[in-house]
Amino acid sequence: MIRAFDILLSSLGLLAGAPLLAALAVIGLFDTGAPLFRQERVGRRQQRFVLVKFRTMHLKTASVATHLANAQAITRYGRFLRRTKLDELPQLWNVLKGDMSLVGPRPCLFNQTELIAERAARGVYDARPGITGLAQINAIDMSTPRLLAETDAKMLSSLTVSDYFHFIFVTVLGKGSGDRVRD
Repeated sequence: MIRAFDILLSSLGLLAGAPLLAALAVIGLFDTGAPLFRQERVGRRQQRFVLVKFRTMHLKTASVATHLANAQAITRYGRFLRRTKLDELPQLWNVLKGDMSLVGPRPCLFNQTELIAERAARGVYDARPGITGLAQINAIDMSTPRLLAETDAKMLSSLTVSDYFHFIFVTVLGKGSGDRVRD
């Protein structure tokens, strides 16, 4: 049931949002020269997949977990994208492909071994990673691996269709900050 909603909503989002996506990509092209950011992440069953987002940092920025990134690496346009969560829109493609869900645990990097172990111990990798979820709307990020894994497991153990739409709705309204760069 959730997968059907993922396909429907991501398809609608990509179609209806195409002009916005194109405009953001053109602005991003002028901002950094490469508007899309691709990064290998840990997916369902700990399989690798390439997550795609709008680039918010300079091209030469090291590929690390967001909470470890240098705040100075974020461009002015990137700050706007992050604040409005528009940088996440290209992930609708990941959702449509089946790499992700709209709602699920945020996918981490393979070098975040503590978080991977905590999530594996709780069965979190049985589900697709998501764009948003319980942790994101409560501002729990990857800097607290155990708490994040516990929150992810709690969400997955009781996720209903109602919860699914609630998490999406409150995220669109701006609740939570997700993974943020420390100043």
